[in-house]
Amino acid sequence: MSIRATRARIIATAVALAALPALSGAPAAAAHDSGVRLDFLGERELPNAMAFQGTTVGGLSAIGYDAKSGTYYVISDDRSQTGPARFYTARVDLTGGTLKGVELTGTHPWLRPDGTTFPPTSTATATATATATATVAPDPEGIAVDPRDGGLVWTSEGERIVPSDGPALLGDPWIRRATTTGAYAGQLPLPPQLHMNSQEFGPRRNQTLEGVTFTPDGRRIVTAMEDPLYQDGDDPTPEHGALTRITVHDARTGQPLAQYAYPLEPLFAATPAGSTDTNGVSDLVALGHDRFLVLERASIFADNNWKARIYLVDLHGATDVLGRDSLTDGSARPVQPVRKTLLSDLSDVPGLSRVDNVEGITLGPRLPDGRRAVVLVSDDNFAAREVTQFIAFAAHGV
Repeated sequence: MSIRATRARIIATAVALAALPALSGAPAAAAHDSGVRLDFLGERELPNAMAFQGTTVGGLSAIGYDAKSGTYYVISDDRSQTGPARFYTARVDLTGGTLKGVELTGTHPWLRPDGTTFPPTSTATATATATATATVAPDPEGIAVDPRDGGLVWTSEGERIVPSDGPALLGDPWIRRATTTGAYAGQLPLPPQLHMNSQEFGPRRNQTLEGVTFTPDGRRIVTAMEDPLYQDGDDPTPEHGALTRITVHDARTGQPLAQYAYPLEPLFAATPAGSTDTNGVSDLVALGHDRFLVLERASIFADNNWKARIYLVDLHGATDVLGRDSLTDGSARPVQPVRKTLLSDLSDVPGLSRVDNVEGITLGPRLPDGRRAVVLVSDDNFAAREVTQFIAFAAHGV
């Protein structure tokens, strides 16, 4: 790309972002305007580096709930480093309208189509007699339960390593189906814009398919990209937000049906120069066909604390951008993002003393008083200074 073209693209992106009021940093609409309210029910932590059924528990990045069995499914983002890429099953005790405890009940590895577990990512150098090969382990991030048959879908962020002096290592993100024991049961097609590319087009590394959910009727699978595609503009900064994408798939065929721009907030806290930290969507859960709870989070780099917010999101009136290469290219076709309403800033929740790297959100059971449980989980990054944290709320109006 020429310098002139690059400059034009930067200007067009800046103009497009500035034109979107949802990205300006203005406060989101008050939670009571939506009719949805969250009441804090409690928080529980698992021991750091907890050993469970031959695995080290950590990296818990998403959570799903099976209403028929009462089982929670929790995915680990371990890229087959401490053990095979895997997920856990759990029970969450909400007796009496408080979070009394969390108990892991099992674990299963994700399996490849041939029935084997995933090895770690590795590279191989070409020789005179063999072509270079590479293994790309999945980066598991999202998990959801099919309300019709109890099967699972899960997402991987893929891989993108583009060295200046060698071949690129590329692994597409994916949305896969699996049984409740982790066996491969199929893969959904991706819109072409979400495939990895050695050029600056498509997803950035570690900023791809972070969240997945089924609509309550089981007819749609909906995914969220963590952050913008290269061609959709820069990541959020303290000065401006950004646009990422939510994609709706037909659950039966897997085909993409629609896609919408999601307006990320400006970065929640300033980070040191050169830091790669950014604000992004870490998970979502469907309340209905067009309404979702969306979790955004970012790190506060200086003191290893984290910031997380829950938004109510409505797709009504949003522009379908499926097939559009860029959301901020200055074209004559304006993009109307989804609408969002702030429900909770976890830093402001009375009684919640700590907010860690909260990455997963799901709806739990209906409580005796009619409110709906909302359960969150944090990713400790397998680090001693972070925690595996479960947080529960009760939702009114859901």
